[in-house]
Amino acid sequence: MTLPDTALPGVTLLERGWLSANNVLLHGAPGEGATVIDTGHSVHAAQTVALVAKALDGEPLARIVNTHLHSDHCGGNAALQAAHGAAVWIPPNQADAVARWDLDVLTYRATGQRCDRFRHDSVLRPGEVLHVGTRRWDALAAPGHDPASIMLFDADAGVLVSADALWQNGFGVVFPELDGVDAFGEVGEVLELITRLDPRMVIPGHGPAFTDVGTALKRARQRLSKFIADPLLHARHAAKVLLKYHVMEERQQALEDLLNWAEGTSLVVGTLERAGFCAPPRTGCQTLLAELVAAGALRIQEQVVYDV
Repeated sequence: MTLPDTALPGVTLLERGWLSANNVLLHGAPGEGATVIDTGHSVHAAQTVALVAKALDGEPLARIVNTHLHSDHCGGNAALQAAHGAAVWIPPNQADAVARWDLDVLTYRATGQRCDRFRHDSVLRPGEVLHVGTRRWDALAAPGHDPASIMLFDADAGVLVSADALWQNGFGVVFPELDGVDAFGEVGEVLELITRLDPRMVIPGHGPAFTDVGTALKRARQRLSKFIADPLLHARHAAKVLLKYHVMEERQQALEDLLNWAEGTSLVVGTLERAGFCAPPRTGCQTLLAELVAAGALRIQEQVVYDV
């Protein structure tokens, strides 16, 4: 979809399903080439290449920028690099891990998620400016969901690319909290930063772009207050997100294989413990899977778990 006239001309939003983050295409001046912000999940890489090619309409793709390196935001990097030879700019403090493809530092091993290996060419740090065409996008630190995450803000147009710091109905799981690192405060600070920026439109990492930013901030603060008051609630939510996300990756999986995956995935095990499940991991997983089925997020039939 192309953003309405109230947004920045020359910006194309490719709104994706929840396995893949949105792709935001910034069209450059003639001869400059375009920039795409975030590239979705590797499962959808071929689809990403096709969607970006259609949106480019013959314009070269010069650059890929990742807001952070969760697998749903950078999984299409390698495919787009192969298709276009585009340079990849990543957030700070992760260049060495990407160069070595350290699955532990990049968290792909702990989360049990997959991501196709890519190379990076540069780092985009908070305080730096991304120039595309006649527009400038300020890179802003947005820790909380991920310590290295950034947002991009076009102050002239009032457009904020918020990644997972703010959605229309909340924000992303606060992953440092799952490792025992206090990060709810950082989430609150980023929400305050967005309030001060006073954007006219937010393009989130997931879901449609929106202009009722005040209402979204109010919902996000209410959600954050609940998590601060009851960290077990956040851990329980996070465990369900990890399970749902894995099933989205697999599309369908035998229940026994899913439970074995959960028992062998350190972040799932640790998150279940933080959520108050004292029984073996598979027992907690079965409880949460039942809740996901009741909510219509998953389906189980003949001992096979299906994404819905």
